[in-house]
Amino acid sequence: MSATLTIIIPVYNEEDNLLRVEQELSDFINIASVPTSVLLVNDGSVDKSQSMIETICARQNGFEFISFKENRGLSAAIKAGFDTVSSPLVGYIDSDLQTSPEDFNLLLEYTNQYHLVTGVRVNRKDSFVKNMSSTMANGIRRAFTKDSMDDTGCPLKIIHTDYAKRIPMFRGLHRFLPAMILLQNGLIKQVPVQHFPRIAGTAKYGLWNRLLGPLMDCFAYLWMKKKYINYQIEKTSQKH
Repeated sequence: MSATLTIIIPVYNEEDNLLRVEQELSDFINIASVPTSVLLVNDGSVDKSQSMIETICARQNGFEFISFKENRGLSAAIKAGFDTVSSPLVGYIDSDLQTSPEDFNLLLEYTNQYHLVTGVRVNRKDSFVKNMSSTMANGIRRAFTKDSMDDTGCPLKIIHTDYAKRIPMFRGLHRFLPAMILLQNGLIKQVPVQHFPRIAGTAKYGLWNRLLGPLMDCFAYLWMKKKYINYQIEKTSQKH
């Protein structure tokens, strides 16, 4: 049975988390409300992540991978996933599993009415500095994008694949996915989801990435919004 949902999991030096990723995502596939597969995107890891990914994909049905030649960043990994998947829906979760794959079922309840459904983390288990910088960054982004989203950095999302493939990604755009769906006249919704402490590995973002970087990205988004081309094809003579 072909998948209705493909879950993208970007991986960068996450050897300590990958066995948990395998277990929790394989468990989720068994309880998912729609047929689901997993796409691991290795973003140029220099640890044992790639060999572990290949082993996991060899023994798990529904798991596949792509691997970058070199590290290109989270937005590039997500875009590569968007470009690769063929299922009607595409999801995204971080390999640190600070959000739960089980909560994809909560998001799936709204995918018939909305083109992007994102989690919003409640009772966040992060440090004070991380929480404050994230809150400030979200406030700045909302002022620029008017997307009304409280937590666009939440690594738990589902998007209609045809909308995802029309997003012209640039570095940092993973924070602007709801706004990019709005540019396509799509509908977006946020749903409360669980949040957990990071168990293994190290965070890939510091204060610069969480606060000052997103501020600079807001100006890139405004340029993108001004230049963005949106269209819908009504009829075609092409045969598929």
